Order: sequence, then C-alpha cells, then structure tokens
Amino acid sequence: MGDPKKQRRKYERPRHPWKEERINQETQISEKYGLVNRKEIWKAKSKIDRFRKGAREFMGSEDPETEKKKTQLLSRLNKLGLIESHSLEDVLRLKTEDLLERRLQTIVYRNGLANTIKQARQFVVHGHILVGDRIVNVPSYIIEDGVENQVKLKKEMKAAEKPKKKDKPEENKETKIKPAKSEKKKR
Repeated sequence: MGDPKKQRRKYERPRHPWKEERINQETQISEKYGLVNRKEIWKAKSKIDRFRKGAREFMGSEDPETEKKKTQLLSRLNKLGLIESHSLEDVLRLKTEDLLERRLQTIVYRNGLANTIKQARQFVVHGHILVGDRIVNVPSYIIEDGVENQVKLKKEMKAAEKPKKKDKPEENKETKIKPAKSEKKKR
C-alpha cells in the first residue's frame, strides 16, 4: 500500500489579510448565513470560482469532448439549483451567496424549522435534521433542487414554541449547610 494522498486546502485565502472592505463584507455574510468562521466563506467562494473557471474554459472551444464536459457542468449546477437555464452566462454570474443559500443550515432556517440561523446550525450539528430518510449533521451540506421539501426535523420538535417548564419534584433530603470560610469557630 502506498502513502495516503496529501490533504490539500479546499479554499484559497485572500491575497491581503487586512482589507477593511473585504472584512466588512465577510462579517455581513457571516452574520446573515450563521457561519462560524471565514474559512466557510472562502470555501464557498473557491467552489464558485472553480465553476466559473470551467465555464470560461468551455466558452471558446467547440470540441466534442469539451461539449460533453460543458453539458455535465451545466447539468450539475442545474441539479444543485444554482442556475435555471443551461447557459454559461448564468454560470459566470454566480456569486458566493448563491451557493451559501443552498446550504442545509440556510434551508432549515428558511423553511421555518428553526427560529434563528444559529439555532438551525445547532439542530443540524446535533443530528435533529433529516434529509429524506437520512440524518445529516453537516451544516455545509448542499441541498439539491427539489430536495428542499424533504428537509424536516427528526423528532416531534417545534422550534416556534418555547419549551414548557417542568415542575421539579420536591426533594425530602436534608441539605447540609457549610459555614462560610470567613466564619471561624470560637474557642
């Protein structure tokens, strides 16, 4: 057996780390979609960039092999619900937010299964969300077009209602009260 393949980054970092405009945009996106860190934004941006790069490569050539790859790319993006028509211009117009809208966390919040976007993330991570008949606990799971209506809560949980307070049964145990440290025993 050989050595395992090296794990490489699935994202590209920004070229300059301290651009105020970029930081403000990422903060707004992070709050809107309930992202934990900037790496999630960078992953989505890199994925969109790869789709757009592929579309630019297929624009000029009319080779049968590239036509086949072009139709595969367009059908994949259509299946994910990122584009409606089969045109490369739609692929070039894709934004990072388009992909972030297709995440499981966002779909759970948009469908009203959670009160807040962060609660939606917690439901997903804790395994309370079903997609079809499978439990999915990855907030960045991309929901395909047509599967949105199969996203549901695992248990009979209702996010819109507040949980009822349970009355605690009174305990008949004697409680031991310890003297405070400042109080010293007198001799």
